[in-house]
Formats: sequence, C-alpha cells, structure tokens
Amino acid sequence: MSEQASQPTEQELLDQELARRQKVELMQAEGIDPYPPRVNRTHTVAQVLAAFQANELAEGQEVQLAGRMISRRIMGKLSFCHIADGTGQVQIMVQRDALGDEAYNEFFKKRLDLGDIVGVTGEMQVTRTGEITCRITEISLLAKALKPMPDKWHGLKDPEVRQRQRYLDLLANPEVRDVFRTRAAILRALREYLDGEDFLEVETPILQPLYGGAAAEPFVTHHNYLHQDLYLRVSFELYLKRLLVGGFDRVYEIGRDFRNEGISFKHNPEFTQIEFYEAYTDYDGVMRRTEEMIAFVAERVLGRKTVAWKGHAIDLTPPWPRLPLRQAILEASGIDYDEFTDADSLRAAMRARGMEAESSASRGKLIDKLLSRFVEPKLIQPTFLVDYPRDVSPLAKMKPGDARTVERFEGFVGGMELCNAFTELNDPQDQLQRFLDQGRELDAGDKEAHPVDEDYVNALSYGMPPAGGFGMGVDRLVMLFTDQESIREVILFPHLRSDE
Repeated sequence: MSEQASQPTEQELLDQELARRQKVELMQAEGIDPYPPRVNRTHTVAQVLAAFQANELAEGQEVQLAGRMISRRIMGKLSFCHIADGTGQVQIMVQRDALGDEAYNEFFKKRLDLGDIVGVTGEMQVTRTGEITCRITEISLLAKALKPMPDKWHGLKDPEVRQRQRYLDLLANPEVRDVFRTRAAILRALREYLDGEDFLEVETPILQPLYGGAAAEPFVTHHNYLHQDLYLRVSFELYLKRLLVGGFDRVYEIGRDFRNEGISFKHNPEFTQIEFYEAYTDYDGVMRRTEEMIAFVAERVLGRKTVAWKGHAIDLTPPWPRLPLRQAILEASGIDYDEFTDADSLRAAMRARGMEAESSASRGKLIDKLLSRFVEPKLIQPTFLVDYPRDVSPLAKMKPGDARTVERFEGFVGGMELCNAFTELNDPQDQLQRFLDQGRELDAGDKEAHPVDEDYVNALSYGMPPAGGFGMGVDRLVMLFTDQESIREVILFPHLRSDE
C-alpha cells in the first residue's frame, strides 16, 4: 500500500496525532527510546549518492544513513521508502528477510510513520528500475514525529501559515529552502567582494544610547541596571564613520537594523542591511563600486549578470544610467519641487493636481511621496537617481555651488529602492547645524527626524577624511535574485500580526 492519501480533515489530523502518541507510549513500555541521544552515520545522502556513482563504494560495503521518512510503499514482504536529510533524498529498500520478521512487521510497519526521523544500516545498489537504493539490514527510530507532515500532494500554500510556521514551509516546499540557500550565497559573495577590495568587516552596537543614520522611528528599550533608555539601531552609519575618523579607510558591516515602521511587501521592522564607508572617494566613486559589486554578486550566485523579475529580464551589467532626481520627478509628475521652497507651497501644488499631501508632512516627506508614487515603480532596469534636496539628507555633503542640493544617490531595481549612498558630510559645524534643524522637526512631532548626536559631531571635529558611504537592504537584493514579490518570503521568520 502507498501512503499517498487525500487531504486529511482536521479530525483526521487529530486522530493521527493521538495514534502517534500512543505509539510513543507503547515503545517506551517496550524499552525503546523514541528520542535517543545519539546517531551513527557514515555519509549524508549527497555523499553516499556521489560516492556510489563514482564507484568509491564497493559492492557490499556497509553504510549508515539518517533522515526523515518522506514516503513509504508497503508491499507484503518488501517495502520501499525514501528518507531525506538536508542534502537530498534516497530510496530505501526494506525486506522482511533482511530485517527480520519482528523488526519488519512490528516495528517498521506498525511503529513508524511518515515524518519520523530514522537511522538505517545497509548497502547501496541499483534497482531494476535504475534507482540508486540502500538495501537495509537495520532501522532505528531517531525522533518520533507526533504530528503528521504537511500533505505534499496538496502542498502548504497559505502564505500566512507558511510564514508563521516556517518549519512546515521548509518541509513541504523544497523551493523555499533554495531561496534561503541563495540568500546565504549572496551574503558570502558580498563579503568576498568587499574583502577582496581591502574593506575591513566590523561590528558596531545594536543597542545604542542615541539612534541615528537614517530617517526612521526607533524601537526603545530600557537597561535596568544603568537606569537608561536605549534604542535598537536604525543604521550603522554614525558608528562606521567614527571608524574613518579613527584611521580605518575602508569598513563595512552586515547585520540587523530595526525600524518602528509599517509592514509592506518591501518593509519588515527587522531587516538585514549592508553598509560600507570608504575614505578618499565620493558618491561618483560609490556609484561605480555599487554597480560593480552587485554585478559581481550576480555572477557569483547566479552565474550571470541578468535576473528574472516579475517577467522582466533585468540586466545588472555596469554602467547603470544616472538621472537627476529633480528631472525624474518633474517628468513623471509635472512638479518641479525646486520651485517650492517650503512644505506648504509644495503641498498646495500637489493638491492642485489632485494628489494626496498630508498636512503634517515636511517638504522632504512630500518629495519622497512624489518619488514613491510617480518614479520608483517605473524604474525596473537598474538606475541611479542622483542629487537630492538638502532637507531630506542631513548627513550628505552639498553639491558645490548649490546650497539646496546634496551629493546623494539611490539605486533602484525592479521598481523598488535597493540602496542609498552619498558623499559624506565631514564639516562638523555644518553637521551640527543640520542636526539642530532636524532636532526642531523632531520636537515638532516628526518621529523620523534625526536627533542631535553631539559625540558624532565631536568625532568629526578631529577630522574625517573625504568619504563616500553606502547602505543596501540585503533582503531586497534577495527578493530580486529569487524573483520573490514579498520581503516576507526571503526572511526566515518575518514579523507577523498576532494570530489571536
């Protein structure tokens, strides 16, 4: 008989769980430990298949394998099943004569279930149908599964269930495991590129006495012993630039940032960021490095510089087009934001064209709204938008001869922002004034305004070399490389609303 049933009902699932618990009690009464502390294994599944195909395993040579039983066909005195570990799956041949009557009938057939993790001893061979198989002489239970596995024939499809119980998603959908293998490969390739360019990987505080480096509302916690409020970092930036002051010329960090913001297909409150800072360069140099790095990662991970994204063939080959932000917004929306020097006049212009413009939004927020609505969704192929308003970029250096514009760019791919970078502001007096301007916005109720960081200004006072800085959301790069439409599909355990 083949264990390939139709979709079970909720009552049937409860009955199966009860039956499995009873089997555990019976085995314990028989002196069998359903969760033994050790396992003997000579090969992973991938290793044994490779060794057998390469004739490195002699006929009759004993092997010991372990894995989850994912299929079973019982046919009288002979049965077949498949076991899977993290490297692959292999067929197991179970013969009553080889295993023994009691082990075959009483243990294999009656005590084991699909989803159980088992250990087997046997030898490799090829069946008449041409499948590499382990013909076993011993089988033992390593971990009893009390709940039945998700039905592989119907699959686990509900996104809410999949993301809330990722372990079931990974069990039922092998392609999901591939997404996270790709994610790991992307992180390795990013490190390979930057290490090869003489960047130093560093670690900066996650708990910070003062947050900064991004326009974002932080999460607040409290240190009981020090009687001190602390913030989960929103960025690594200000700490990494302190290292430039301290004499490191090229530094980077890959880690978690936390922003107390809404959840969307491209936002999760906890996300992975990569930032690098390089002395003696500017935003033009960082643009060149950005396109070079992402193309390098694509080659390493995918073997090509193109990715398939929502039906588009996206070419990451450098150089990427450069387009001034002001021009992009003007062409897409009909509004030249340089003609409106304060929030009220820009808001009035937007409303005159039938656009939503919140009464409390700053000029910078309104410009960002124009960008998000009219420009960003159309930037499918890699594009750098360059030269941003000073009032939305408190840490970037002004363009020479233009006090209202800073040397900043954002990289867009697949209709979403991928990265943000600029020529770093290293004038301590200018930086202090910008902090003070942002502080007034913070006092006025803008929770994403940048607070005044006096120690950072003090660090700049010792002299920070000319530099360029860069930040990119790794999760969005993984979305792009794996053709996923939601950030929750590339984070193993994304934040979800309470299911109560």
